Amino acid sequence: MNEALVQVRALRNQFGTQVVHNDLDLDIRRGEVLGVVGGSGTGKSVLLRSIVGLLRPAAGSIKVFGDNLLEARPERRSQLERRFGVLFQRGALFSSLTVIENIALPLIEHAGLSRRDAECLARVKVALAGLPASAGDKYPDSLSGGMVKRAALARAIALDPEILFLDEPTAGLDPIGAAAFDQLILTLRDALGLSVFLVTHDLDTLYSICDRVAVLSQKKVLVADRLPVVEATDDAWIREYFHGPRGRAASQATNRENP
Repeated sequence: MNEALVQVRALRNQFGTQVVHNDLDLDIRRGEVLGVVGGSGTGKSVLLRSIVGLLRPAAGSIKVFGDNLLEARPERRSQLERRFGVLFQRGALFSSLTVIENIALPLIEHAGLSRRDAECLARVKVALAGLPASAGDKYPDSLSGGMVKRAALARAIALDPEILFLDEPTAGLDPIGAAAFDQLILTLRDALGLSVFLVTHDLDTLYSICDRVAVLSQKKVLVADRLPVVEATDDAWIREYFHGPRGRAASQATNRENP
Protein backbone atom coordinates (compact mmCIF):
# COMPACT_ATOMS: atom_id res chain seq x y z
CA MET A 1 0.00 0.00 0.00
CA ASN A 2 3.02 2.33 0.25
CA GLU A 3 3.53 2.57 -3.53
CA ALA A 4 2.52 6.06 -4.69
CA LEU A 5 0.38 5.88 -7.84
CA VAL A 6 -0.02 9.67 -7.87
CA GLN A 7 2.62 12.14 -6.69
CA VAL A 8 1.68 15.81 -6.47
CA ARG A 9 4.63 18.11 -5.86
CA ALA A 10 4.86 21.89 -5.32
CA LEU A 11 1.38 22.37 -6.80
CA ARG A 12 0.14 25.91 -7.29
CA ASN A 13 -3.44 26.68 -8.28
CA GLN A 14 -4.70 30.22 -8.68
CA PHE A 15 -7.54 32.09 -10.31
CA GLY A 16 -6.41 35.59 -11.20
CA THR A 17 -4.81 36.96 -8.06
CA GLN A 18 -6.49 34.41 -5.79
CA VAL A 19 -4.03 31.68 -4.82
CA VAL A 20 -5.84 28.50 -3.76
CA HIS A 21 -2.86 26.16 -3.42
CA ASN A 22 0.82 26.95 -3.09
CA ASP A 23 3.65 24.44 -2.76
CA LEU A 24 1.20 21.58 -2.12
CA ASP A 25 2.51 18.00 -1.88
CA LEU A 26 0.40 14.84 -1.71
CA ASP A 27 0.61 11.14 -2.63
CA ILE A 28 -2.15 8.67 -3.43
CA ARG A 29 -0.98 5.18 -2.49
CA ARG A 30 -1.95 1.90 -4.06
CA GLY A 31 -4.96 0.27 -2.44
CA GLU A 32 -5.74 3.02 0.05
CA VAL A 33 -8.83 5.11 0.68
CA LEU A 34 -7.49 8.64 1.11
CA GLY A 35 -9.92 11.14 2.61
CA VAL A 36 -9.37 14.82 1.80
CA VAL A 37 -10.85 17.43 4.13
CA GLY A 38 -10.50 21.13 4.82
CA GLY A 39 -12.43 24.27 5.52
CA SER A 40 -14.50 26.13 2.95
CA GLY A 41 -12.33 27.65 0.24
CA THR A 42 -9.33 25.37 0.78
CA GLY A 43 -9.71 23.95 -2.73
CA LYS A 44 -10.59 20.31 -2.14
CA SER A 45 -12.47 19.95 -5.43
CA VAL A 46 -9.89 22.12 -7.19
CA LEU A 47 -7.20 19.66 -6.13
CA LEU A 48 -9.25 16.73 -7.43
CA ARG A 49 -9.83 18.47 -10.77
CA SER A 50 -6.11 19.22 -11.08
CA ILE A 51 -5.11 15.60 -10.54
CA VAL A 52 -7.62 14.18 -13.04
CA GLY A 53 -6.58 16.68 -15.70
CA LEU A 54 -9.63 18.95 -15.78
CA LEU A 55 -7.73 21.96 -14.45
CA ARG A 56 -4.17 22.90 -15.38
CA PRO A 57 -2.26 24.20 -12.36
CA ALA A 58 -0.14 27.34 -12.49
CA ALA A 59 2.96 25.45 -11.31
CA GLY A 60 4.15 22.14 -9.91
CA SER A 61 4.08 18.57 -11.14
CA ILE A 62 1.58 15.71 -11.07
CA LYS A 63 3.07 12.27 -11.68
CA VAL A 64 0.58 9.51 -12.43
CA PHE A 65 1.82 5.92 -12.69
CA GLY A 66 5.31 7.38 -13.12
CA ASP A 67 4.40 9.77 -15.96
CA ASN A 68 4.26 13.55 -15.62
CA LEU A 69 0.64 14.24 -16.51
CA LEU A 70 1.25 17.90 -17.33
CA GLU A 71 4.08 17.15 -19.76
CA ALA A 72 2.66 14.03 -21.41
CA ARG A 73 1.68 14.11 -25.07
CA PRO A 74 -2.08 14.24 -25.70
CA GLU A 75 -2.35 10.56 -26.64
CA ARG A 76 -0.37 9.41 -23.61
CA ARG A 77 -2.28 11.78 -21.35
CA SER A 78 -5.56 10.37 -22.60
CA GLN A 79 -4.31 6.84 -21.85
CA LEU A 80 -3.42 7.86 -18.30
CA GLU A 81 -6.72 9.62 -17.67
CA ARG A 82 -8.65 6.55 -18.77
CA ARG A 83 -7.19 4.80 -15.74
CA PHE A 84 -9.19 7.22 -13.57
CA GLY A 85 -12.83 6.97 -12.61
CA VAL A 86 -14.52 10.15 -11.37
CA LEU A 87 -17.75 10.64 -9.45
CA PHE A 88 -18.66 14.32 -9.39
CA GLN A 89 -20.56 15.90 -6.54
CA ARG A 90 -23.98 15.97 -8.23
CA GLY A 91 -23.49 12.84 -10.32
CA ALA A 92 -23.17 14.74 -13.64
CA LEU A 93 -25.29 12.15 -15.44
CA PHE A 94 -26.83 13.06 -18.80
CA SER A 95 -30.52 13.63 -18.06
CA SER A 96 -31.56 12.71 -21.61
CA LEU A 97 -29.97 9.23 -21.36
CA THR A 98 -31.05 6.26 -19.28
CA VAL A 99 -28.74 4.94 -16.59
CA ILE A 100 -27.57 2.13 -18.90
CA GLU A 101 -26.94 4.60 -21.74
CA ASN A 102 -24.98 6.87 -19.37
CA ILE A 103 -22.73 4.00 -18.32
CA ALA A 104 -22.39 2.61 -21.85
CA LEU A 105 -21.28 5.93 -23.32
CA PRO A 106 -17.62 5.84 -22.14
CA LEU A 107 -17.44 2.17 -23.13
CA ILE A 108 -18.49 3.08 -26.68
CA GLU A 109 -16.39 6.24 -26.94
CA HIS A 110 -13.19 5.12 -25.21
CA ALA A 111 -13.19 1.32 -25.30
CA GLY A 112 -14.65 1.05 -28.81
CA LEU A 113 -17.36 -1.43 -27.86
CA SER A 114 -20.51 -1.85 -29.88
CA ARG A 115 -23.64 -0.41 -28.34
CA ARG A 116 -24.97 -3.89 -27.63
CA ASP A 117 -21.78 -5.03 -25.88
CA ALA A 118 -21.43 -1.73 -24.01
CA GLU A 119 -24.98 -1.91 -22.67
CA CYS A 120 -24.48 -5.53 -21.65
CA LEU A 121 -21.37 -4.58 -19.67
CA ALA A 122 -23.16 -1.52 -18.29
CA ARG A 123 -25.72 -3.83 -16.66
CA VAL A 124 -22.87 -5.58 -14.85
CA LYS A 125 -21.68 -2.19 -13.55
CA VAL A 126 -25.23 -1.40 -12.38
CA ALA A 127 -25.19 -4.58 -10.31
CA LEU A 128 -21.71 -3.81 -8.93
CA ALA A 129 -22.97 -0.42 -7.79
CA GLY A 130 -25.76 -2.07 -5.82
CA LEU A 131 -28.62 -0.89 -8.02
CA PRO A 132 -31.57 -3.09 -8.98
CA ALA A 133 -31.56 -4.14 -12.63
CA SER A 134 -34.76 -2.15 -13.22
CA ALA A 135 -32.90 1.10 -12.47
CA GLY A 136 -30.85 0.68 -15.63
CA ASP A 137 -33.74 1.62 -17.92
CA LYS A 138 -34.74 4.70 -15.93
CA TYR A 139 -33.71 8.31 -16.48
CA PRO A 140 -31.75 10.11 -13.76
CA ASP A 141 -34.66 12.45 -12.97
CA SER A 142 -36.78 9.50 -11.86
CA LEU A 143 -34.19 8.18 -9.38
CA SER A 144 -33.72 9.02 -5.72
CA GLY A 145 -30.60 10.90 -4.65
CA GLY A 146 -28.97 7.73 -3.38
CA MET A 147 -29.70 5.87 -6.62
CA VAL A 148 -28.26 8.74 -8.67
CA LYS A 149 -25.04 8.47 -6.64
CA ARG A 150 -24.86 4.74 -7.32
CA ALA A 151 -25.59 5.24 -11.02
CA ALA A 152 -22.80 7.83 -11.20
CA LEU A 153 -20.51 5.39 -9.39
CA ALA A 154 -21.39 2.68 -11.91
CA ARG A 155 -20.37 5.04 -14.72
CA ALA A 156 -17.16 5.96 -12.86
CA ILE A 157 -16.10 2.29 -12.82
CA ALA A 158 -17.24 1.61 -16.39
CA LEU A 159 -13.71 1.52 -17.81
CA ASP A 160 -12.25 -0.52 -14.92
CA PRO A 161 -10.18 2.34 -13.47
CA GLU A 162 -7.28 1.90 -11.10
CA ILE A 163 -7.97 5.08 -9.13
CA LEU A 164 -11.43 6.26 -8.17
CA PHE A 165 -11.97 9.96 -7.46
CA LEU A 166 -15.07 10.82 -5.43
CA ASP A 167 -16.22 14.38 -4.76
CA GLU A 168 -18.52 14.52 -1.70
CA PRO A 169 -20.12 11.14 -2.54
CA THR A 170 -22.40 11.04 0.52
CA ALA A 171 -23.51 14.68 0.40
CA GLY A 172 -27.29 14.90 0.58
CA LEU A 173 -27.79 11.30 1.65
CA ASP A 174 -29.51 10.30 4.88
CA PRO A 175 -27.26 8.59 7.49
CA ILE A 176 -28.37 5.08 6.55
CA GLY A 177 -27.86 5.73 2.82
CA ALA A 178 -24.49 7.37 3.48
CA ALA A 179 -23.29 4.43 5.60
CA ALA A 180 -24.38 1.97 2.90
CA PHE A 181 -22.54 3.98 0.25
CA ASP A 182 -19.39 4.03 2.40
CA GLN A 183 -19.47 0.26 2.68
CA LEU A 184 -20.01 -0.03 -1.07
CA ILE A 185 -16.83 1.97 -1.65
CA LEU A 186 -14.89 -0.41 0.60
CA THR A 187 -16.38 -3.44 -1.14
CA LEU A 188 -15.44 -2.12 -4.58
CA ARG A 189 -11.96 -1.14 -3.37
CA ASP A 190 -11.34 -4.68 -2.15
CA ALA A 191 -13.05 -6.49 -5.04
CA LEU A 192 -11.59 -4.41 -7.88
CA GLY A 193 -8.23 -3.46 -6.35
CA LEU A 194 -8.98 0.26 -6.49
CA SER A 195 -7.23 3.17 -4.87
CA VAL A 196 -9.67 5.88 -3.75
CA PHE A 197 -9.27 9.66 -3.48
CA LEU A 198 -12.25 10.90 -1.52
CA VAL A 199 -13.20 14.54 -0.96
CA THR A 200 -15.64 14.66 1.93
CA HIS A 201 -16.89 16.61 4.93
CA ASP A 202 -18.58 13.53 6.39
CA LEU A 203 -16.86 12.57 9.63
CA ASP A 204 -18.52 9.15 9.67
CA THR A 205 -16.96 8.41 6.28
CA LEU A 206 -13.51 9.46 7.50
CA TYR A 207 -13.66 7.24 10.57
CA SER A 208 -15.30 4.23 8.96
CA ILE A 209 -13.46 3.72 5.65
CA CYS A 210 -10.40 6.00 5.25
CA ASP A 211 -6.89 4.61 5.66
CA ARG A 212 -5.35 8.09 5.68
CA VAL A 213 -6.73 11.62 5.87
CA ALA A 214 -5.20 14.69 4.22
CA VAL A 215 -6.09 18.09 5.68
CA LEU A 216 -5.93 21.11 3.38
CA SER A 217 -5.04 24.32 5.21
CA GLN A 218 -2.92 27.40 4.57
CA LYS A 219 -2.94 26.64 0.81
CA LYS A 220 -1.23 23.25 1.21
CA VAL A 221 -1.57 19.81 2.80
CA LEU A 222 -1.07 20.44 6.50
CA VAL A 223 -0.95 16.74 7.37
CA ALA A 224 -1.68 13.47 5.56
CA ASP A 225 -1.62 10.43 7.82
CA ARG A 226 -3.69 7.98 9.82
CA LEU A 227 -6.51 9.50 11.82
CA PRO A 228 -4.83 9.32 15.26
CA VAL A 229 -1.90 11.33 13.88
CA VAL A 230 -4.20 13.84 12.19
CA GLU A 231 -6.29 14.25 15.34
CA ALA A 232 -3.15 14.99 17.36
CA THR A 233 -1.94 17.72 14.98
CA ASP A 234 -1.76 21.13 16.64
CA ASP A 235 -4.08 23.22 14.48
CA ALA A 236 -7.19 25.24 15.34
CA TRP A 237 -9.32 23.89 12.48
CA ILE A 238 -8.35 20.29 13.21
CA ARG A 239 -9.24 20.73 16.89
CA GLU A 240 -12.62 22.23 16.03
CA TYR A 241 -13.39 19.66 13.33
CA PHE A 242 -12.17 16.42 14.89
CA HIS A 243 -12.60 17.20 18.58
CA GLY A 244 -15.96 18.96 18.42
CA PRO A 245 -19.23 17.17 19.25
CA ARG A 246 -19.69 15.62 15.80
CA GLY A 247 -16.09 14.46 15.60
CA ARG A 248 -16.27 12.85 19.03
CA ALA A 249 -19.54 11.12 18.11
CA ALA A 250 -18.09 9.72 14.86
CA SER A 251 -14.96 8.50 16.67
CA GLN A 252 -16.96 6.84 19.44
CA ALA A 253 -19.28 5.15 16.91
CA THR A 254 -16.27 3.68 15.10
CA ASN A 255 -14.75 2.49 18.37
CA ARG A 256 -18.00 0.73 19.25
CA GLU A 257 -18.06 -1.01 15.86
CA ASN A 258 -14.37 -1.98 16.08
CA PRO A 259 -13.64 -2.67 19.74
